[in-house]
Amino acid sequence: MISKDVIEQYNLKLADRGLALIQTDEGLSLSSGELSIMADFRDMLPRLKKSNLEREMLVKAARIKGQPMPQSLVDATAGFGEDSLILAAAGFDVRLYEFDEVIALLLQDCMERAMEIPELKEAVGRMTLVCGDSTIAMKSLDYKPDIVLLDPMFPERQKSALIKKKFQLLQKLESPCSNEEQLLEAAMAAEPKRIVIKRPLKGPYLADKKPSYSLDGKAIRYDCMVFAR
Repeated sequence: MISKDVIEQYNLKLADRGLALIQTDEGLSLSSGELSIMADFRDMLPRLKKSNLEREMLVKAARIKGQPMPQSLVDATAGFGEDSLILAAAGFDVRLYEFDEVIALLLQDCMERAMEIPELKEAVGRMTLVCGDSTIAMKSLDYKPDIVLLDPMFPERQKSALIKKKFQLLQKLESPCSNEEQLLEAAMAAEPKRIVIKRPLKGPYLADKKPSYSLDGKAIRYDCMVFAR
């Protein structure tokens, strides 16, 4: 559990944005007074069943055929870690990077709670959270990951009138990605075998770089860049 002292320190910084971290028996949440959000992996349990994981487009996009598991993956834009959880449940070893300290704190609390749930413990045990700037970290990793996942928060995703509560609050903490080139260059500097980029179905390519191929869903597209190594 996150200590009261740590929460109080962050709340001093959040006060000018009308936000506050609140710790309850359920977990740590971020509140604006009207809206409240808490990272909770329990909502993901139905998707983690083996039969469902095999149908996950993200797993299909990330998995390198012919290479045994576990495959190492860097999630450079972790957010609340849902994608990383799916990948970890599918057998990937995942290192998550989250730049925003408050989001990382919420995710840390979520992962600690998940470790107490038998159905989630094994998957979360394959996840390692790092609070920091992935564009810096990926240039000096002490290993070469098999895959890098990029899912930046882009302005075009926020135009809908039906913006989810999560993004309404997260936008107060984290600005949309403004330097696509920097993010992609950092991912390439990590020298992975594959970069997987999560995009809106009709969205442009990241940094205008055409991928090796794409997998299209109903609303999401995964652009895959494949490298020889």
